[in-house]
Amino acid sequence: MTNWKIKLSLICNYIIFAILLNSVGVVILQVINDFGVNPESASVLEAYKDLSIAIGSFILASYIPKFGYKNAMIAGLGIVIAGSILMALFGSFGMSQLLYAMVGVSFALIKVSVYSTVGLITDNSNDHASFMSILEGFFMVGVLSGFWLFGYFIDIADSHQSLTWLDTYWVLALIGGLALLLMIFTDLDESSIESETGSTLRDFWEMIGLIKYPLIIFFIMGAFIYVYIEQAINTWLPTFNFQVLQLPDAMSVQITSIYAASLAAGRILGGYVMKKFNWFYVLQTCIVMAGVLVLLVLPLTIGIEPGSVEGWADVSFAAYVLPAIGLFLAPIYPTLSSSVLSALPKVRQSGMTGLIVIFSALGGTSGSIITGFLFGRLDGQTAFYFTLVPLVLLFLILIPYKRKRESFEIKSDSSKNS
Repeated sequence: MTNWKIKLSLICNYIIFAILLNSVGVVILQVINDFGVNPESASVLEAYKDLSIAIGSFILASYIPKFGYKNAMIAGLGIVIAGSILMALFGSFGMSQLLYAMVGVSFALIKVSVYSTVGLITDNSNDHASFMSILEGFFMVGVLSGFWLFGYFIDIADSHQSLTWLDTYWVLALIGGLALLLMIFTDLDESSIESETGSTLRDFWEMIGLIKYPLIIFFIMGAFIYVYIEQAINTWLPTFNFQVLQLPDAMSVQITSIYAASLAAGRILGGYVMKKFNWFYVLQTCIVMAGVLVLLVLPLTIGIEPGSVEGWADVSFAAYVLPAIGLFLAPIYPTLSSSVLSALPKVRQSGMTGLIVIFSALGGTSGSIITGFLFGRLDGQTAFYFTLVPLVLLFLILIPYKRKRESFEIKSDSSKNS
């Protein structure tokens, strides 16, 4: 396979970040149990991750070509290795905040560099799309493996007093170290990169200029709300499993992998369904089904007695079904992003990508913090019932978004013909 070594390196980079980025829910559960942090305070971990991604992407994106994609990826891996070692040695709530800030900035370096490198090592649009699909597939593999890796260490820590769940970070530092060595000894031809002075300011005003279009405003609202829902569930599902479904902490983490698997399956299946049916009706159906699942499953979580779950045979049916909401949520975000990017001229797509990253990060942070507040002040069932509110809002927003997208395309076509 052409460029197999650099492709393998990019895959390894994505796997380590998939584990770390999606471990927030696990770490929230553990800092609540081990460090006595309340849910409202613990929820800020999502903000440390998402806001550092958004800020880092905006500030660093224009400088990375000058610094070099390979150098940026080496720097990103070095930062997360250092953060993992510090977390393993000095694990605390404050250290976890620092870790996620480091992970967020590092992912900004990695994501921009990886996406740009794919363009350097692929020959045409089909190759580009194919390898991007492979990358995203391995990202989900990392998400799934992360839940089981943390769950394993949480489980054995209960029977081996010399071990704690923080020892997971030694393994992550090792994985990061292997990815770093592979990157260092991998050649990457960056001679075709052309840097432009003052690109940061230009890109900023291009992004801001897009917000004047109603199409973009409705998209931003939709993307914000979607990521709010996805991250609210992803972050707080382990705690929901522990506090509401009364699962042991290791099982609470491991069973959350069903959510990641559902997201992966939903995106694969959604890609096939979109070829057969109109994207708008598919997304509206997905939103309705997600709401129906919440209404049907949450009543089954009431009245589970503490200590009633000793093994997998005792786990409530709801614990297996609720994470399947990912199957219906999965197609929404990539389809929305694709629909707005395909409606814009190519010259404006980089600015749009910046807006997607920023408002997605803000949505994820809001979902985690608000759901954490509801967990702390009310209860887990009520917190998850509140996901129905953004689901309804998203359903309504898609209606004017579809109309604006159609009129935007008509205007774009007419301007080309005139």
